[in-house]
Amino acid sequence: MPPKESLYSADWLKIAEKDFVRVHQLLNVKDPEATGFYLQQAIEKFIKAYLLNFGWQLKRIHDLEALLNDAIHYDPEFEDYRAVCQKITGFYFLERYPLLTESGISEKDVNDALSQVDGLIRKVQEIIK
Repeated sequence: MPPKESLYSADWLKIAEKDFVRVHQLLNVKDPEATGFYLQQAIEKFIKAYLLNFGWQLKRIHDLEALLNDAIHYDPEFEDYRAVCQKITGFYFLERYPLLTESGISEKDVNDALSQVDGLIRKVQEIIK
């Protein structure tokens, strides 16, 4: 039987922050595909941490937009992050599923997305810490 995931928002926040450190490490070695993947992982966990704080039923999904839809029920301002969450979800799928061509993720793409989700990250950190 596989172990159960924690339902504590602080546990998810801790892992989100660890993934976020990886984002910056991978930016430093100029690996935009892996950076985009870990950015998606971090944002997924930040949003799940936020949702779990309100008693949300944990779901095994990677689609940031679907998670964002749930977060909007608690704070409509999450709508401001829809476009960047769609883009970041794309980073995940481009890195995880083989393509016949290059992914096309650039450092600029990742840096732009990173700057756009800064407010989301700070919002979650302020609520949970």
